[in-house]
Amino acid sequence: MTAIQTTSSSPTQALLDSVNGKTSATKSNVDVAQDRFMTLLVTQMKNQDPLNPMDNAQVTSQMAQLSTVTGIDKLNSTVEALMSNMQSGQSYQAANMIGHSVLVPGTAVTTTGAGGYFGVDLPIGADKLSVTIKDSAGTTIRTLNFGAQEAGSIPLKWDGFADDGSVANTGNYKFEVAATIAGQTASADGLNYAEVMSVSNSTSGVKLNLSNLASVSTTEVKEIF
Repeated sequence: MTAIQTTSSSPTQALLDSVNGKTSATKSNVDVAQDRFMTLLVTQMKNQDPLNPMDNAQVTSQMAQLSTVTGIDKLNSTVEALMSNMQSGQSYQAANMIGHSVLVPGTAVTTTGAGGYFGVDLPIGADKLSVTIKDSAGTTIRTLNFGAQEAGSIPLKWDGFADDGSVANTGNYKFEVAATIAGQTASADGLNYAEVMSVSNSTSGVKLNLSNLASVSTTEVKEIF
């Protein structure tokens, strides 16, 4: 009977590096996974029973599993890169909004003696729309009636006068919105009017930094002026 010879030599690191495409000392997760797989596979093949060698289908299955894991890791890296590029593109687009005024969710209005701008968001419109402006103590300064309004974001203006005809003091005020349709309460949300001063990137996406010191996402903007 002819003796079956085995070899005790191990694959060189240069060979493993060549198979795994190693080009630098710093390895990615994919490189590390490939190195471990090749080391285990070569060791398994070297120590297999010569009379009962590994099945080709088994080797193919193991390599397919590695390919799947490697593909998922590369896909994740690609998606992360795409998201980063998209955020950079959004930043450049949002930069065009600097210097423009916007309506964003909020219930504040400021007057310097001549009133101020604000807005109301009506998802389904209203037969009657009224806005009550109050000072910091909660006292009603002015009630404004705007009548029927269609659905959408509506820019509005307060002339700065109180209900008694006097000019309201300079400062910040709050407003409350009331809307009805056929005598039933309708959905209505207040909108702040502010200027976009700058744009910044954050972990939650692109942010617009406003003149009222608030920061909002571009998706919160209801109208641009």
